[in-house]
Amino acid sequence: MNYYIIYKPYKIISQFTSSHKKKKCLGELGFPFPKDVYPVGRLDENSEGLLILTNDKKLNYKLLNPAFEHKRIYLVQLQGIITTEALKQLEAGVTIALDAGPYLTKPCKAKVVPKPEKLPPRGHPISDRLPTSWIELTLTEGKFHQVRKMTAGVGFPCLRLIRIAIEGIRLENMQPGEVRELKRDATYKKLNIEL
Repeated sequence: MNYYIIYKPYKIISQFTSSHKKKKCLGELGFPFPKDVYPVGRLDENSEGLLILTNDKKLNYKLLNPAFEHKRIYLVQLQGIITTEALKQLEAGVTIALDAGPYLTKPCKAKVVPKPEKLPPRGHPISDRLPTSWIELTLTEGKFHQVRKMTAGVGFPCLRLIRIAIEGIRLENMQPGEVRELKRDATYKKLNIEL
């Protein structure tokens, strides 16, 4: 079995091939992944950060099954200066639109954080003239565009979204496009999954 973490860059999709010729894929990172490795979960094209890749089907099942409630931590830059009331709304749950209909998100943790230092530049910089704020959002589920829908739902659209951790696996000082290989035991331990 193989286990990798990558810092998925902005404007790269979370798959190895695409029918859209203009879309950049994980295969363009230039890393020699085994052919049977695939991402566990996804980040949308405009999101950045931690992505786990493996050919371990058990790990895939355990991480993606909502019953196990694995924590995913996101660093989010918002348009505007977020209010205490909006943070409370995020934590309590926000009704978002899904294909199946309205969905109330599970309770989560949300807190204001200072603007991160040494953040890698993004492909399309965000104007310094815009008032923005940063929050750290910890979820135990991952619906389609959930973070973006939640923050927009409380009146603060998401400008930049970076997944910084899944359970005990963190980006730390990784740079966009960087790949690290992990050992099986360490991966399971950091993800709080029994072997």
